[in-house]
Amino acid sequence: MDFYIDIQVKPDAEMRENVLLNKVYSKLHKALFSLKSTEIGVSFPKYKVLLGNVIRLHGTEPRLSELQNTDWLDGLSGYCQVTPIQAVPDNVAYRNISRIQSNMTEAKLRRLISRGSISTEEIKKYKAKMFSLGLDNPYLELVSASNGHKHRRYLNFSEETALPASGEFDFFGLSKAATIPWF
Repeated sequence: MDFYIDIQVKPDAEMRENVLLNKVYSKLHKALFSLKSTEIGVSFPKYKVLLGNVIRLHGTEPRLSELQNTDWLDGLSGYCQVTPIQAVPDNVAYRNISRIQSNMTEAKLRRLISRGSISTEEIKKYKAKMFSLGLDNPYLELVSASNGHKHRRYLNFSEETALPASGEFDFFGLSKAATIPWF
């Protein structure tokens, strides 16, 4: 994780910032899947309450070069400003960014109803509890390539730490174990 690339999305009247960020992230996921890459991590350095307008890719110089050589942004490159590969500065903090999921969802409720394993009264209680325990984490709204349905990928940002942790990233650039430099 010694190098990084920043991708700043540049929205316009046709494409809002959050829509553009979702599209760029979807393209990144497809590129990481095509490369079978578990060595590239993602961060959002402008994150406060919202994710911001910058996606930062972390990895080794050869792996980031390999990604850039695929021209993965394709038609979205006109909406993005991409920096060259740069070295991570000294004295940075580290954190991991991972997916977080609610264990109470509409899909799970539908399955319980179709199996007949939940009563009408229990459905009301389930819905009340599901909404009270809803996630308020930042998220990306992605479209499934297999069925075309939209789904949200909620993100969890760990506390900052002084030491890095190694591990693999999924094809979304996320990891519960591995850290990325945070600066």
